[in-house]
Amino acid sequence: MSMSRAPDRLPDDFAAAIGHAVASFGFLEEALKRAIFALSRDGLGETPNDRALAAWLRRMEEIADDTMGTLIDQFVKQMGRAQVRGRDDLARDLRAIRKSRNMLCHASWKPVADSPRWHPAFLNTKGESFPDDLSAEDIYQIHEATLNAAARIVSIMRATGIEGEWVGHDQGDDHDHG
Repeated sequence: MSMSRAPDRLPDDFAAAIGHAVASFGFLEEALKRAIFALSRDGLGETPNDRALAAWLRRMEEIADDTMGTLIDQFVKQMGRAQVRGRDDLARDLRAIRKSRNMLCHASWKPVADSPRWHPAFLNTKGESFPDDLSAEDIYQIHEATLNAAARIVSIMRATGIEGEWVGHDQGDDHDHG
């Protein structure tokens, strides 16, 4: 069986768009982990017993290795428990981002003839393909939607009063991290 040859290199603007989107997924995952921590810590109450605290700490350690889908599910669950306003819209947006993330990270890209668009050859675990051809601008829209969702998550986390440190940032770091 013959396999079609993949292009040697994606166009620079298209590859850059994918790189920016993938970086935004990493930031989203960090925001989800921190928000789950903040929202679930709130559920322990003022003076949790040792057993409850140990179980919660174990779960927080496990979250470090969770997939984006599991993180989204856990975050949505915690938003429901905390009765966060707008949670249904955010949950819907996060599920769409998860699909885009899986496609962008796992697709084999095929050029579309006479077009700046590329087709993501990708089947998800349900056997569904991604039907649309994409341009760099389409991928930048996914990037922006991801950063907007992350900003909403960070706002929810900050509303709990728990801030803490961001991974890889020193306290004295005064750069704008967008």
